[in-house]
Amino acid sequence: MTAAAERDRTDAGAGSVLVLAVAAACILLCGLLVPLYMAVAAKRVAAAGADAAALAAADALSGALPGFPCEVAAEVARSAGAVLERCRAEADSAVVTVSLRILGMPVSASARAGPPPEPARHAATGPGTD
Repeated sequence: MTAAAERDRTDAGAGSVLVLAVAAACILLCGLLVPLYMAVAAKRVAAAGADAAALAAADALSGALPGFPCEVAAEVARSAGAVLERCRAEADSAVVTVSLRILGMPVSASARAGPPPEPARHAATGPGTD
């Protein structure tokens, strides 16, 4: 047998092994990325629920909605698929924290609704005055 024929015979099936290795790597990568994307989506759902709950609490605080601010916030959070963890209603604003579970892991988000906070020291001065 010649050297070229021997080399062709030993390389037989190498492409199949390479295809199987690439397919296994793709499956492993997808298996790792899908839970990550689910966690990112859950964080966005929690943030949206917190925003909605804070806005509802602030509306109840201002009298635009009937009811107590934290009770209204809990109802809105529940309708968004989250649970109200904390609620603090101040004179004119509301701060809420909601949470939910995705793949057994807790995901939480906080939001504040109301008039803007007092301007910072630097915001009151003009540009270039530092």
